[in-house]
Amino acid sequence: MTESRGERSGPFRIGDRVQLTGPKGRLHTITLEPGKVFHSHKGGIAHDAIIGLPDGSVVANEAGIEHLALRPLLSDFVMSMPRGAAIVYPKDAAQILAQADVFPGATVVEAGVGSGALSLWLLRAVGPQGRLYSFERREEFAEVARGNVATFHGHDPENWSITLGDLVEALPQTVAEASVDRVVLDMLAPWECIDEVSRALKPGGVVLCYVATATQLSRVAEAIRATGDYTEPQANETMVRGWHVQGLAVRPDHRMVAHTGFLITARRLAPGTVLPELKRRPAKTEFSAEDVEAWTPGALGERTVSDKSLRKRVRLADASAAKSRGGGDPATGDAGAGDARAGGTETPGSAG
Repeated sequence: MTESRGERSGPFRIGDRVQLTGPKGRLHTITLEPGKVFHSHKGGIAHDAIIGLPDGSVVANEAGIEHLALRPLLSDFVMSMPRGAAIVYPKDAAQILAQADVFPGATVVEAGVGSGALSLWLLRAVGPQGRLYSFERREEFAEVARGNVATFHGHDPENWSITLGDLVEALPQTVAEASVDRVVLDMLAPWECIDEVSRALKPGGVVLCYVATATQLSRVAEAIRATGDYTEPQANETMVRGWHVQGLAVRPDHRMVAHTGFLITARRLAPGTVLPELKRRPAKTEFSAEDVEAWTPGALGERTVSDKSLRKRVRLADASAAKSRGGGDPATGDAGAGDARAGGTETPGSAG
């Protein structure tokens, strides 16, 4: 299995991505190339001065201003990479891996792939012995995801594939029945795919849906229950609040990452198994045709990205992937995603 550049340790090597943090906390991510120079308005840093240093070193530019050099974490990378669609944030990705119990060697189905953020987390979790099948309806999103994954790893992972098309039609043609350990659905209407997912999952396997709104959450929960193939679905959301800690000044941050989405999980029962009825207080569970209409993708107001913006993001992802694979074009200087100046300078990344 080819080594992943995004999972290296030890001294910096040619081709490594390095995150430089300036004195005011401004972040820049570069890919190390011999002879290149990172330029900022306060001076340049030669890539050769970074190559060979231990991870976590401090390097000074021509003006003597010091920068901290670190390999970006996966969470740093996904927050700054080109996006075709909205990404799954690290706080949700961590919960998806935990609640779906994604383990090394697992066979996992993911739909849709979006910009590839969750694909990167799933690939790390299943390891080289596992397998990830990703499905995406839009070719432009798939191209952005391929570029981002190739940029992080330095190659196209051998145990990963993206299938273009609708999951309902493509899943039975891609995987055998009862052959998948985990299914993660990040789509507008996951309830439309539950029957096909049931056929693909092994008994005891986990289906996890990531949805944005309470109406989507309700609809997918009822769809899971209606099949009779799963345990009682469990739903939650994750909120993260940072803290300012400096001396005796200890307080919550003024800003926090609150609602991004709901997670709902259930486990596949063995064929023919009837789940014991749960005793619970009577509740209003009936819904009308008008309620169902309110749950449709059109009523939910799906956000779209303009074709012009999407084409630009595809180009950025492709250029970054070519550079990471070692295929950058030295004649044009097209060395990577977000390159703003000659010499390999890249746009600032998010603090992630």
